[in-house]
Amino acid sequence: MSDTQLIDLFLDMMAAERGASKNTLDAYRRDLEDMSMRLSSRGRSFMSASTGDIEACLAEMAREGLSASTTARRLSATRRLFRFLLAEGRRADDPARSMSGPKRGRPLPKVMSEADVDALFAAAEALEGVRGARARALLEILYAGGLRVTELVTLSLNAVTRAQSTLHVTGKGGKERLVPLTPPAMEAIRDWLTVRENSLPKGNPSAMTRAQRFLFPSSSAAEGHLTREQFARILKDIAAAAGLDPKKISPHVLRHAFATHLLANGADLRSVQTLLGHADISTTQIYTHVLEERLKTLVETAHPLAKR
Repeated sequence: MSDTQLIDLFLDMMAAERGASKNTLDAYRRDLEDMSMRLSSRGRSFMSASTGDIEACLAEMAREGLSASTTARRLSATRRLFRFLLAEGRRADDPARSMSGPKRGRPLPKVMSEADVDALFAAAEALEGVRGARARALLEILYAGGLRVTELVTLSLNAVTRAQSTLHVTGKGGKERLVPLTPPAMEAIRDWLTVRENSLPKGNPSAMTRAQRFLFPSSSAAEGHLTREQFARILKDIAAAAGLDPKKISPHVLRHAFATHLLANGADLRSVQTLLGHADISTTQIYTHVLEERLKTLVETAHPLAKR
């Protein structure tokens, strides 16, 4: 069986048994196809590769200057594939079992200041019509709830509760959570709902049916909803209008801002974990640098000995 067929089988399993999202599956495919290409250049395949072959591929990545995180991710995908092949009885061994990826430091998330966020919202307020209403609703929901960009653009129309005070969000692995909304976010959603129909596709019943289900429909996207890429462009345009560097502003940076600003203003880590939809608190702990800075400031300003 060819590597392409093995990758397809593995991805089918990930989708059916693990509930992996399309974005996750696409990422796995890219990493596994890259590894397959490297093995093929050595006359090897996933069925015939040895530990030495995989190590040679990793060394090649290092020589090419690939980052430690990229190399580690590709090894992780390869290890998962070999575990699958072993479990399915297609291989009698797992050549990647004892391998560990390159050590990598976990980078701190890029953080926007509260002043930067205020500037971003001020620029969105200046937008008029349907475009402005949509931009403000997107920004308010993202910053008020800390959603992942995929969670945001795929929100269903009925994700907003009747009182419009919370959102039903479907996260990774199909896990659902309730996200409370701020009064400005609730107002922005109400304003958007009054003009939302103007963004629905016209003259195409099937496209209309697809788009009708989403809070942020799209008349151009095949998926029926605003795409991640479309929202990223909207955000960069607003950032430029706000006088911010568009290269430093992304949906994920706003998610980081949500978490760091909550912590800086007194929220506890466990609550932020719940709001972000992290399965493991260790993922949320990347934001503890904010807590550390707050505690340092507290000691410097409030401790009696600090005044001596």
